[in-house]
Amino acid sequence: MKPETIEERIRAAFVGCDVAVIDTTGTADHFEVRVMAPQFKGQLPIQRHRSVLSLFDIEFKSGELHALEIKTFIK
Repeated sequence: MKPETIEERIRAAFVGCDVAVIDTTGTADHFEVRVMAPQFKGQLPIQRHRSVLSLFDIEFKSGELHALEIKTFIK
């Protein structure tokens, strides 16, 4: 999966967010994402994590995406 694709999907889901995507292994299936979004206000960290993770259900099920380390912040 391309880092740009991950970034685009997150930006579409969390309008106005800041996103950084890092391919941590160079294999295009292990990534670290940092998302700072106003939509996270009032959410617990686990809720924020799940909302980002759910955007990639299909890719995890297909094996296209293996690992996604998610760091979320309130904007």
